[in-house]
Amino acid sequence: MATKRTNMRIGLNKGHPTTVIEKRVRPAHRKGISSTKTKFVRSIVREVAGFAPYERRVLELLRNSKDKKARKLTKKRLGTLLRSKRKLEELSNVITESRRTGH
Repeated sequence: MATKRTNMRIGLNKGHPTTVIEKRVRPAHRKGISSTKTKFVRSIVREVAGFAPYERRVLELLRNSKDKKARKLTKKRLGTLLRSKRKLEELSNVITESRRTGH
């Protein structure tokens, strides 16, 4: 829609001219964006608790380059393909990080 209305009855800018009210930024607009505190807490929990048994199995499958088998396993455990892809991405990042540090 056009930004400025005129008093015309037809056309792109039709309608009574009004002032635009700016919308307030609400906390709900931040939904889905993880905060730094949440990231920190999750990293501490991951460090303390380690990996779930299925995650260890998936890590082993990824190290042996059996990606399709790993994808199937994570999809079965997590329910959807999108969650499976995210988990595989996360675990492959863990593998590359461990190779970089030399453990």
